[in-house]
Parts: sequence; C-alpha cells; structure tokens
Amino acid sequence: MSFAQVLLRDAGMEAMVADQNMSVMEGSIGILPRRLLVASGDWLRAERVLMEADLGKWIWRDGQA
Repeated sequence: MSFAQVLLRDAGMEAMVADQNMSVMEGSIGILPRRLLVASGDWLRAERVLMEADLGKWIWRDGQA
C-alpha cells in the first residue's frame, strides 16, 4: 500500500487510503481490506503508473468483486 501511494505521489497524484481504521478494528485478517482511492480524473494515469510497477493484479475498478 505504501509503495503504491509513493508511486502515485511521485507521479503528481493524491491517493487516499480508505478503510484503514476498519482494517485495524477487525484484526487485520483481511476481511475488510484497505483501499487506495484516486480521483476519477486521475484514474487512467494512476492505472498506468501501477501497471508499469507490476501492481496490475491489485487494481480493482468500481463495482468489481
């Protein structure tokens, strides 16, 4: 998560970590994973940055289960 945040920040994008507190509350067993959110206008660029860093398997789009 931190690596992805740094990549996006270095590319000039802000990313927000969602569900961080809930993840801690449930004991970090993975039931409530944290999410890294970017603005919709940054989505395509953020996707490209993460794909280039070989993080593509971690990219989820809205509504994807």
